[in-house]
Amino acid sequence: MIVTFGEIMGRIAPPGFQRLRQALPGTVQITFAGAEANAAVSVAMLGGQARFVTALPGNAIADACIDRLRGLGVDTRHVLRTKEGRLGFYFLETGANQRASQVIYDREGASVSLTPADSYPWPEIFKDAQWFHISGITPAISRMAAEAALTAVQAAKKAGATVSCDLNFRQKLWRWDASQKPQELAETTMRGLLRYTDVIIANEEDCGDVLGIRAGATDVHAGKLEIGRYADVARQVTRQFPNAGRVAITLRESLSASHNNWGAMLYVAKEDQAHFAPKSGDEYRPYEIRNIVDRVGAGDSFAGGLIFALTTPELSEPQTALRFATAASCLAHSVEGDFNFVSRQEVEALMGGSASGRVVR
Repeated sequence: MIVTFGEIMGRIAPPGFQRLRQALPGTVQITFAGAEANAAVSVAMLGGQARFVTALPGNAIADACIDRLRGLGVDTRHVLRTKEGRLGFYFLETGANQRASQVIYDREGASVSLTPADSYPWPEIFKDAQWFHISGITPAISRMAAEAALTAVQAAKKAGATVSCDLNFRQKLWRWDASQKPQELAETTMRGLLRYTDVIIANEEDCGDVLGIRAGATDVHAGKLEIGRYADVARQVTRQFPNAGRVAITLRESLSASHNNWGAMLYVAKEDQAHFAPKSGDEYRPYEIRNIVDRVGAGDSFAGGLIFALTTPELSEPQTALRFATAASCLAHSVEGDFNFVSRQEVEALMGGSASGRVVR
């Protein structure tokens, strides 16, 4: 069983590539989303067993959220229903070409941010857990959520589960301690969590934002990555956190909002070896993704794909697991919404070179 813990929200977006001022008043699309919930759905869609833990209010919108997760095969028996708090929302304008996507948060006072750590029955939650996954978004939303996140990783380790953490730095969220700047608060908090983490996951800039470890002259805003420097970034991470045997980093080169190059690296500390995917022969060659449908949640789909692969014996060899996770997250760019509605068969087809998009009859 793969267990994840964090906040799930309603996602509100205008149809297609419309802007909020263009679409409102009018029709919008409401779906559900959240880093750890996204990862759990990915695991379930790929054929694994996933359990999502959070706190939600006792109203019909939260009922619909739980129904959606259950309908996708996610175990929700440990979702707490609370009298305090609300379901948070975020508003998304999907960017195109040179216009970036925009996110507006409306999540203050969410139930999970107001629920104490000891409200969750951690021993029962982790009784059959093989793996536990969390992200840096959960401890960013409130002091209470940060305490719950730390308690969760400690309980997972005590239960014998492998722990993964996606750094997922969000500058807008780290505000619950006014005495510290967002990056300072993130680093202080996340270093406490990473002491209990076996697999650290990050994007191309998270290690710099959260831990101060940067990949040479990489400029993510210009879409220029020094790919060869990321192995050293991972080495420095594992030196600081020797409990972390593996570090995975997604490598996004943003040429525009609609055109990205996408790949990833998985560093295995005991072998001092960095694996890259995808490859052409022995050379790293990222997926060139044009006409992106939706990039939000792609990192979570990578995390879900990696966890599924590492816990599936025939996929668990590091290079294979990385190829699987990178292909799964590449396909996520073609799916509207945060949830990655792709199957294991589709991922393995892309791994095998089926990338033309021809109709399957």
